[in-house]
Amino acid sequence: MEQGAKVTVQYNKSVTALESFAQEQDSTRLHVAQADLSLESSVRSLFMSATSVLGPVHIAVINHGNYIDEDVMLKDMTLERWNASMDANLTSAFLVAREFLKGIEKSQKTENLSEVERERLDWSSIVFVGSTAGLFGEANHSDYAAAKSAVMYGLTLSLKNEIVKIAPRGRVNCVAPGWTHTPKKTEMLKDPDIVYRITATLPLKKIATTYDIAIQIALLSSTKVSGHVSGHVVDVAGGMEGRLLNMREKA
Repeated sequence: MEQGAKVTVQYNKSVTALESFAQEQDSTRLHVAQADLSLESSVRSLFMSATSVLGPVHIAVINHGNYIDEDVMLKDMTLERWNASMDANLTSAFLVAREFLKGIEKSQKTENLSEVERERLDWSSIVFVGSTAGLFGEANHSDYAAAKSAVMYGLTLSLKNEIVKIAPRGRVNCVAPGWTHTPKKTEMLKDPDIVYRITATLPLKKIATTYDIAIQIALLSSTKVSGHVSGHVVDVAGGMEGRLLNMREKA
């Protein structure tokens, strides 16, 4: 928004976190829409709404997901939990990316499309948001790790070669955050043992802010800055070299 973009922001169950942000923005450049991204019809309605309010969508930041807090080894994991993770983190990414690509193709066939909009569509971009769980795995959360890895590598690397068949200068990239300081993690990050475990394999020895992640997404979305970058996974994790698996036992 600070760079002048028109933005559609999607939420699923709660709009509360968006309300104060939306009130501070130019309402002619911000569209807030509800959608359950695991449902095909809901994703289709989301893109129809976004296009009707703000015009053709030429950048998609696919950053939704769901991390189930309960630790469960794969041998004890229910199919219900596995499917829930796949729906929330992988199938939904597929549905959003597919509708985005179909929307580009449809918009390009619009007769009264301006040259500026046509050029923007030619330079369309997808930025997925993965996770270091998809890079290093995560014990007791193999469902989440598998879904994110599929997005980061299977989808990103496949779609970078598909998008150019629709948008000649189109790009697909992915940002993979590590631990990030969000309101949900505030209490957890007051525990020094948890902070040590998180930062032990990070040369920068600090936890990311949401701005650290957002600025990388903005850079990859930008045609001017990243117009020749496609098919890359950029990890934003302070130089993370894996996970600390064993702590020194306390006396």
